[in-house]
Amino acid sequence: MSELRLNLVTREWVVIATERAKRPTDYANGVPLKAPLPEHLSSCPFCPGNENRTPQERHRLPDDGSWTVRVVENKYPALSGGEVGRRVEGIRRSVSGVGIHEVIIESRLHNVSTALMEPAHLHNVIRTYRERFILAHGDPRVEHVIIFKNHGEGAGTSLEHTHSQLIATPVVPVQWRERVYAAQQFFDNTGGCLMCAMLRQEKEEGARVILDTEHFLTFIPYAALSPFHTWIFPKRHSASFSTITDEEIKDLAYHLKAFLSKCFYGLENPDYNYVIKSSRPRDSENEYCHWYIAVVPRVVETAGFEIGTGMFINTSIPEKSAEFMRGAPVE
Repeated sequence: MSELRLNLVTREWVVIATERAKRPTDYANGVPLKAPLPEHLSSCPFCPGNENRTPQERHRLPDDGSWTVRVVENKYPALSGGEVGRRVEGIRRSVSGVGIHEVIIESRLHNVSTALMEPAHLHNVIRTYRERFILAHGDPRVEHVIIFKNHGEGAGTSLEHTHSQLIATPVVPVQWRERVYAAQQFFDNTGGCLMCAMLRQEKEEGARVILDTEHFLTFIPYAALSPFHTWIFPKRHSASFSTITDEEIKDLAYHLKAFLSKCFYGLENPDYNYVIKSSRPRDSENEYCHWYIAVVPRVVETAGFEIGTGMFINTSIPEKSAEFMRGAPVE
């Protein structure tokens, strides 16, 4: 019989459809693991030598001609410069589309992905995330910053050269407000952090844990919203990604690369998204919020039930999926 599980962080019900459940291997992408991409593509604006084909550069690492990571303005920004203006017209509300939209070009190589990236290089990518996150929050017009990666057409990317994005908005998204509200309610009821409590229980049970190291825990949550939907939690309580230390960055790079490598080999390189979910730097010391990363392999599509109810049907049993991912190779 199927089971409904409540995701306490998102406050969403999930149908764990045991009678429709598939084997973990059934979600494999079924495409060649290593597409024959060149290291350099003359037509790619993100490849070295084509720097003049990207919008204004905002950051590079190192700060010389032999860059390894670049940050540029998005050519087609969702939000851009200007003054914040709010309008109220009867029941209509609007805010001017002010904000920041950047692209983080993660490598000089056209044919590398996060799953295959050298750990030391991924350290630099995450350091860049931290720097840009803090800098964006220094803009008084900004209320919320999201850093995310789309990998593959099914995840929303249009350029295959590995990159991620930062968008800073003049409003706080309802999704994050809901997570903060759930965390506040849990704190009011228990005096503790919801995410810290979840960390302890997942670690104790172990059935859904994929990776466990000094600073981070990677696991498929009890009420995972979709097959292989995975969370990477920092063990040190902090509400904001801005507080991550260099030592923690190294550990996070290991978790991110290892999990995506397991996806690459175990699920045959599926499309995926990952998102850093975090409060503002000035809220870093609050006792109830806890930043984290969500990684969502795009191995299924949402349909009418999800759209009509806001509930999810997960045809993968989280405990079985975690067991499969623990055994998937890492290279």
